[in-house]
Amino acid sequence: MINLENLYFEKLKETFYQDLIKIKKPTILEFGVRQGVSTKMFIEVCERNGGKLYSVDIDDYSKKFSSPVWKFIHSRDDNYDYVTEKIPTKFDFIYLDSFHDARHVKKIFYYYYSFLKKEGYFIIDDTSWLLYSKGNIRDHFNSEINNQETFLEILKIFNANMENFDLNFNFKGSGMAKIYKKSENTLEKEKNIISRKYTLKNFIRRIWRNLKN
Repeated sequence: MINLENLYFEKLKETFYQDLIKIKKPTILEFGVRQGVSTKMFIEVCERNGGKLYSVDIDDYSKKFSSPVWKFIHSRDDNYDYVTEKIPTKFDFIYLDSFHDARHVKKIFYYYYSFLKKEGYFIIDDTSWLLYSKGNIRDHFNSEINNQETFLEILKIFNANMENFDLNFNFKGSGMAKIYKKSENTLEKEKNIISRKYTLKNFIRRIWRNLKN
């Protein structure tokens, strides 16, 4: 039986922990607290490196932790006016793990990306659908589709912004995207990925390959 909390923690460490602990006096913005696994990690890093963590959640987790480096903001992450009144204008690290819908992820990413410093990291959780696919360990229709759509949405944004940020994926557990900001340019609108999968040329290629085999 897979321990999902341990799997989640391992995913965090593999994806960005080594990058995060190198930042002196990090300012971190977190969307989504829930069980507090990521929040606990961020607090420990901030206490060690002299940083500050701002966590935003629609549910009240203000009593979950007590630390001078942590500020909890009880709000929706898309309540932009309310949230931005309570946070700094620039962050070294932004972590998104709130409402797992591709359209929501897209609008939150586009809005808060400008708050990310150059050479900062924007992490998006739940980008792999493998665990949730039919017959797999966590067989779940909504999670499968939402994570797949989020993955594809991130690829479309990257397709239009390859000069602006680097992108890597971790497929452990529910997956995670790591975005590294390379420039201060404003993000371009996402760009559809034009596939040749259903073209006549590919149809002929597949027939030829099958004949050879």
